[in-house]
Amino acid sequence: MKPTMNVEFCGVEFKNPVLTASGTFGFGREYSSFYDLSELGGICIKGITPKKRIGNPPPRIAETPMGILNSVGLQNPGIDAFISEELPFLKQFDTRVIANISGNTVSEYCEMAEKISDSQVDLIEMNISCPNVKAGGMAFGTSSSMVFDVVSETKKYAKKPLVVKLSPNVTDITEIAVAAENAGASGLSLINTILGMRIDIKTKRPILHQNTGGLSGPAVLPIAIRMVYQVKKAVKIPLIGMGGISCGNDAVEMMLAGASLVSVGTACFSNPMAPIEVRDGIQKYLEDCKRSSVHDLCGGLIEY
Repeated sequence: MKPTMNVEFCGVEFKNPVLTASGTFGFGREYSSFYDLSELGGICIKGITPKKRIGNPPPRIAETPMGILNSVGLQNPGIDAFISEELPFLKQFDTRVIANISGNTVSEYCEMAEKISDSQVDLIEMNISCPNVKAGGMAFGTSSSMVFDVVSETKKYAKKPLVVKLSPNVTDITEIAVAAENAGASGLSLINTILGMRIDIKTKRPILHQNTGGLSGPAVLPIAIRMVYQVKKAVKIPLIGMGGISCGNDAVEMMLAGASLVSVGTACFSNPMAPIEVRDGIQKYLEDCKRSSVHDLCGGLIEY
Protein backbone atom coordinates (compact mmCIF):
# COMPACT_ATOMS: atom_id res chain seq x y z
CA MET A 1 0.00 0.00 0.00
CA LYS A 2 1.30 3.45 -0.90
CA PRO A 3 1.89 5.85 2.01
CA THR A 4 -0.65 8.62 2.49
CA MET A 5 0.66 12.01 1.44
CA ASN A 6 -2.11 14.34 2.63
CA VAL A 7 -1.28 16.97 5.23
CA GLU A 8 -3.53 19.21 7.31
CA PHE A 9 -1.99 22.64 7.81
CA CYS A 10 -3.74 25.42 9.75
CA GLY A 11 -7.03 23.56 9.30
CA VAL A 12 -6.61 23.30 5.51
CA GLU A 13 -6.18 19.88 3.85
CA PHE A 14 -3.34 19.52 1.31
CA LYS A 15 -3.21 16.46 -0.97
CA ASN A 16 0.57 16.33 -0.58
CA PRO A 17 3.17 18.43 1.28
CA VAL A 18 4.83 20.04 -1.75
CA LEU A 19 4.20 23.69 -2.63
CA THR A 20 5.83 26.10 -5.04
CA ALA A 21 7.60 29.01 -3.39
CA SER A 22 6.45 32.59 -3.89
CA GLY A 23 8.35 34.56 -6.51
CA THR A 24 9.56 31.54 -8.45
CA PHE A 25 6.35 30.22 -9.98
CA GLY A 26 4.63 33.41 -11.09
CA PHE A 27 0.91 32.67 -11.19
CA GLY A 28 1.42 29.19 -12.61
CA ARG A 29 0.60 29.88 -16.25
CA GLU A 30 4.03 29.09 -17.68
CA TYR A 31 4.47 25.90 -15.66
CA SER A 32 1.00 24.60 -16.56
CA SER A 33 2.38 23.67 -19.99
CA PHE A 34 4.74 21.16 -18.33
CA TYR A 35 2.27 19.32 -16.08
CA ASP A 36 -1.19 19.49 -14.53
CA LEU A 37 -0.93 21.94 -11.64
CA SER A 38 -3.44 19.76 -9.77
CA GLU A 39 -0.48 17.47 -9.05
CA LEU A 40 0.85 20.05 -6.57
CA GLY A 41 -0.10 20.28 -2.93
CA GLY A 42 -0.34 24.04 -3.33
CA ILE A 43 0.83 27.09 -5.22
CA CYS A 44 2.18 30.11 -3.39
CA ILE A 45 1.76 32.95 -5.85
CA LYS A 46 4.22 35.66 -6.73
CA GLY A 47 4.10 38.38 -4.07
CA ILE A 48 1.37 40.96 -4.61
CA THR A 49 1.18 44.57 -3.44
CA PRO A 50 -1.69 47.06 -3.15
CA LYS A 51 -0.91 48.59 -6.54
CA LYS A 52 0.91 47.41 -9.66
CA ARG A 53 4.71 47.44 -9.45
CA ILE A 54 7.14 47.27 -12.35
CA GLY A 55 9.98 46.16 -10.07
CA ASN A 56 13.62 47.17 -10.04
CA PRO A 57 15.63 48.08 -13.16
CA PRO A 58 17.87 45.36 -14.63
CA PRO A 59 20.20 43.65 -14.12
CA ARG A 60 18.18 42.06 -11.33
CA ILE A 61 19.26 38.41 -11.48
CA ALA A 62 22.82 37.16 -10.92
CA GLU A 63 24.06 33.58 -10.91
CA THR A 64 26.06 32.19 -8.00
CA PRO A 65 27.96 28.88 -7.76
CA MET A 66 25.01 27.15 -6.06
CA GLY A 67 22.01 29.38 -6.67
CA ILE A 68 21.00 32.87 -7.73
CA LEU A 69 20.80 36.39 -6.40
CA ASN A 70 17.67 38.37 -7.21
CA SER A 71 16.50 41.93 -6.74
CA VAL A 72 13.37 41.74 -8.88
CA GLY A 73 11.62 44.19 -6.60
CA LEU A 74 8.17 42.61 -6.30
CA GLN A 75 7.11 43.16 -9.89
CA ASN A 76 3.40 42.27 -9.96
CA PRO A 77 0.06 43.44 -11.37
CA GLY A 78 -1.41 44.50 -8.01
CA ILE A 79 -3.98 42.80 -5.81
CA ASP A 80 -7.07 43.76 -7.82
CA ALA A 81 -5.63 42.45 -11.09
CA PHE A 82 -4.56 39.24 -9.35
CA ILE A 83 -8.07 38.62 -8.00
CA SER A 84 -9.81 39.39 -11.30
CA GLU A 85 -7.34 37.95 -13.83
CA GLU A 86 -4.97 35.41 -12.25
CA LEU A 87 -7.00 33.76 -9.48
CA PRO A 88 -9.72 32.41 -11.83
CA PHE A 89 -6.98 30.65 -13.82
CA LEU A 90 -5.50 29.07 -10.68
CA LYS A 91 -8.89 27.92 -9.40
CA GLN A 92 -9.26 25.68 -12.44
CA PHE A 93 -6.85 23.30 -10.75
CA ASP A 94 -7.40 21.01 -7.79
CA THR A 95 -4.70 22.51 -5.63
CA ARG A 96 -4.49 24.98 -2.77
CA VAL A 97 -3.74 28.62 -3.56
CA ILE A 98 -1.70 30.67 -1.10
CA ALA A 99 -1.62 34.43 -1.61
CA ASN A 100 1.64 36.15 -0.71
CA ILE A 101 1.09 39.78 0.34
CA SER A 102 3.64 42.57 0.78
CA GLY A 103 3.21 46.08 2.14
CA ASN A 104 5.19 49.11 3.24
CA THR A 105 2.89 50.12 6.10
CA VAL A 106 0.74 48.30 8.65
CA SER A 107 -2.39 49.71 7.05
CA GLU A 108 -1.38 48.31 3.65
CA TYR A 109 -1.02 44.82 5.10
CA CYS A 110 -4.41 45.14 6.82
CA GLU A 111 -6.16 46.36 3.67
CA MET A 112 -4.65 43.56 1.58
CA ALA A 113 -5.48 40.86 4.13
CA GLU A 114 -9.10 42.01 4.24
CA LYS A 115 -9.45 42.17 0.45
CA ILE A 116 -7.73 38.86 -0.29
CA SER A 117 -9.73 37.12 2.46
CA ASP A 118 -12.90 37.76 0.46
CA SER A 119 -11.44 35.92 -2.54
CA GLN A 120 -11.04 32.18 -3.19
CA VAL A 121 -7.49 31.84 -1.86
CA ASP A 122 -6.99 29.17 0.81
CA LEU A 123 -4.30 30.81 2.96
CA ILE A 124 -2.45 34.10 3.20
CA GLU A 125 1.35 34.23 3.38
CA MET A 126 2.54 37.52 4.80
CA ASN A 127 5.95 38.66 3.55
CA ILE A 128 7.48 40.71 6.38
CA SER A 129 10.83 41.23 4.65
CA CYS A 130 9.45 44.48 3.21
CA PRO A 131 10.76 47.91 4.27
CA ASN A 132 8.61 49.75 6.80
CA VAL A 133 8.52 53.26 5.37
CA LYS A 134 7.49 54.67 8.76
CA ALA A 135 10.52 53.11 10.44
CA GLY A 136 13.17 54.55 8.16
CA GLY A 137 13.06 51.64 5.72
CA MET A 138 13.95 48.94 8.24
CA ALA A 139 12.36 45.63 7.23
CA PHE A 140 9.34 44.67 9.34
CA GLY A 141 10.77 41.20 9.88
CA THR A 142 14.02 42.26 11.53
CA SER A 143 12.47 43.60 14.75
CA SER A 144 10.40 41.54 17.20
CA SER A 145 8.33 44.54 18.20
CA MET A 146 7.56 45.48 14.59
CA VAL A 147 6.68 41.87 13.80
CA PHE A 148 4.27 41.73 16.71
CA ASP A 149 2.64 45.01 15.75
CA VAL A 150 2.15 44.29 12.04
CA VAL A 151 1.03 40.67 12.54
CA SER A 152 -1.39 41.44 15.38
CA GLU A 153 -3.04 44.24 13.38
CA THR A 154 -3.18 42.25 10.13
CA LYS A 155 -4.65 39.25 11.94
CA LYS A 156 -7.73 41.35 12.77
CA TYR A 157 -8.51 41.63 9.05
CA ALA A 158 -7.49 38.15 7.87
CA LYS A 159 -10.42 35.77 7.54
CA LYS A 160 -8.17 33.03 6.16
CA PRO A 161 -5.22 31.38 7.98
CA LEU A 162 -2.36 33.88 8.22
CA VAL A 163 1.12 32.40 7.65
CA VAL A 164 4.03 34.73 8.38
CA LYS A 165 7.14 34.37 6.19
CA LEU A 166 10.31 34.90 8.19
CA SER A 167 13.49 36.61 7.04
CA PRO A 168 16.79 34.87 7.84
CA ASN A 169 18.57 38.23 7.94
CA VAL A 170 18.28 38.53 11.71
CA THR A 171 20.40 37.78 14.76
CA ASP A 172 17.97 35.27 16.30
CA ILE A 173 15.16 33.91 14.13
CA THR A 174 13.46 32.26 17.11
CA GLU A 175 12.75 35.68 18.68
CA ILE A 176 11.02 36.76 15.48
CA ALA A 177 9.10 33.48 15.27
CA VAL A 178 7.86 33.75 18.85
CA ALA A 179 6.78 37.37 18.27
CA ALA A 180 4.75 36.28 15.23
CA GLU A 181 3.17 33.41 17.17
CA ASN A 182 2.29 35.67 20.10
CA ALA A 183 0.71 38.13 17.66
CA GLY A 184 -1.67 35.45 16.39
CA ALA A 185 0.04 33.94 13.33
CA SER A 186 -1.62 30.69 12.25
CA GLY A 187 1.67 29.30 10.95
CA LEU A 188 5.13 30.32 9.79
CA SER A 189 7.08 29.87 6.55
CA LEU A 190 10.86 30.04 6.38
CA ILE A 191 13.26 30.99 5.11
CA ASN A 192 13.12 33.95 2.80
CA THR A 193 16.27 34.78 0.83
CA ILE A 194 19.61 35.67 2.43
CA LEU A 195 21.12 39.05 1.57
CA GLY A 196 24.11 38.73 -0.75
CA MET A 197 26.16 40.51 -3.41
CA ARG A 198 28.32 39.84 -6.49
CA ILE A 199 30.74 42.15 -8.33
CA ASP A 200 31.78 42.22 -11.98
CA ILE A 201 35.57 42.41 -11.69
CA LYS A 202 35.92 43.79 -15.23
CA THR A 203 33.72 46.82 -14.64
CA LYS A 204 34.25 46.87 -10.86
CA ARG A 205 30.51 47.41 -10.53
CA PRO A 206 27.94 45.31 -8.66
CA ILE A 207 26.30 42.82 -11.01
CA LEU A 208 22.85 43.74 -9.67
CA HIS A 209 21.57 47.26 -10.35
CA GLN A 210 20.42 47.50 -6.72
CA ASN A 211 23.89 46.37 -5.53
CA THR A 212 22.59 43.58 -3.29
CA GLY A 213 19.93 40.92 -3.62
CA GLY A 214 18.43 37.81 -2.09
CA LEU A 215 20.40 34.57 -2.31
CA SER A 216 18.44 31.37 -2.93
CA GLY A 217 19.18 27.88 -4.21
CA PRO A 218 21.09 24.83 -2.92
CA ALA A 219 23.68 26.94 -1.07
CA VAL A 220 21.10 28.05 1.52
CA LEU A 221 19.66 24.57 2.28
CA PRO A 222 21.75 23.87 5.42
CA ILE A 223 20.93 27.32 6.80
CA ALA A 224 17.22 26.84 6.12
CA ILE A 225 17.19 23.41 7.77
CA ARG A 226 18.98 24.81 10.83
CA MET A 227 16.49 27.66 11.17
CA VAL A 228 13.45 25.38 10.74
CA TYR A 229 14.91 23.11 13.44
CA GLN A 230 15.40 26.04 15.82
CA VAL A 231 11.99 27.57 15.18
CA LYS A 232 10.22 24.21 15.59
CA LYS A 233 11.62 24.03 19.10
CA ALA A 234 10.50 27.59 19.91
CA VAL A 235 6.86 27.66 18.71
CA LYS A 236 3.77 25.46 18.66
CA ILE A 237 2.30 26.62 15.35
CA PRO A 238 3.06 24.62 12.15
CA LEU A 239 5.85 25.45 9.69
CA ILE A 240 6.38 25.56 5.94
CA GLY A 241 10.06 24.89 5.18
CA MET A 242 11.85 26.29 2.14
CA GLY A 243 15.30 27.28 0.96
CA GLY A 244 17.39 25.25 -1.45
CA ILE A 245 15.11 22.22 -1.81
CA SER A 246 15.73 20.53 -5.17
CA CYS A 247 15.02 16.83 -4.59
CA GLY A 248 13.00 14.52 -2.40
CA ASN A 249 15.81 13.91 0.06
CA ASP A 250 16.19 17.67 0.64
CA ALA A 251 12.50 17.87 1.44
CA VAL A 252 12.72 14.91 3.82
CA GLU A 253 15.51 16.67 5.72
CA MET A 254 13.40 19.80 5.99
CA MET A 255 10.42 17.85 7.29
CA LEU A 256 12.51 15.89 9.80
CA ALA A 257 13.74 19.27 11.09
CA GLY A 258 10.13 20.30 11.74
CA ALA A 259 8.34 21.43 8.57
CA SER A 260 4.83 20.15 7.86
CA LEU A 261 4.90 21.43 4.27
CA VAL A 262 7.82 22.25 1.97
CA SER A 263 8.18 24.77 -0.84
CA VAL A 264 10.28 24.37 -3.98
CA GLY A 265 11.55 27.58 -5.52
CA THR A 266 14.83 28.22 -7.35
CA ALA A 267 15.03 24.59 -8.50
CA CYS A 268 12.06 25.29 -10.80
CA PHE A 269 14.18 27.64 -12.94
CA SER A 270 16.57 24.90 -14.06
CA ASN A 271 14.09 22.03 -13.80
CA PRO A 272 10.39 22.88 -14.24
CA MET A 273 9.49 19.38 -13.05
CA ALA A 274 11.29 19.83 -9.72
CA PRO A 275 8.16 20.06 -7.50
CA ILE A 276 6.76 16.84 -8.97
CA GLU A 277 10.10 15.08 -8.56
CA VAL A 278 10.31 16.29 -4.96
CA ARG A 279 6.83 14.91 -4.24
CA ASP A 280 7.72 11.56 -5.80
CA GLY A 281 11.02 11.51 -3.91
CA ILE A 282 9.26 11.97 -0.57
CA GLN A 283 6.88 9.14 -1.40
CA LYS A 284 9.73 6.82 -2.41
CA TYR A 285 11.55 7.57 0.86
CA LEU A 286 8.44 6.65 2.83
CA GLU A 287 8.03 3.44 0.84
CA ASP A 288 11.69 2.49 1.32
CA CYS A 289 11.38 3.11 5.06
CA LYS A 290 8.04 1.27 5.16
CA ARG A 291 6.25 4.29 6.57
CA SER A 292 2.49 4.57 6.11
CA SER A 293 2.15 8.36 6.21
CA VAL A 294 4.05 11.54 5.49
CA HIS A 295 3.04 12.64 9.00
CA ASP A 296 5.78 10.33 10.29
CA LEU A 297 8.37 12.77 8.96
CA CYS A 298 7.40 16.06 10.60
CA GLY A 299 9.77 16.75 13.48
CA GLY A 300 11.04 13.16 13.32
CA LEU A 301 14.67 14.09 13.86
CA ILE A 302 16.50 11.77 16.27
CA GLU A 303 18.95 13.93 18.17
CA TYR A 304 22.21 12.80 19.70
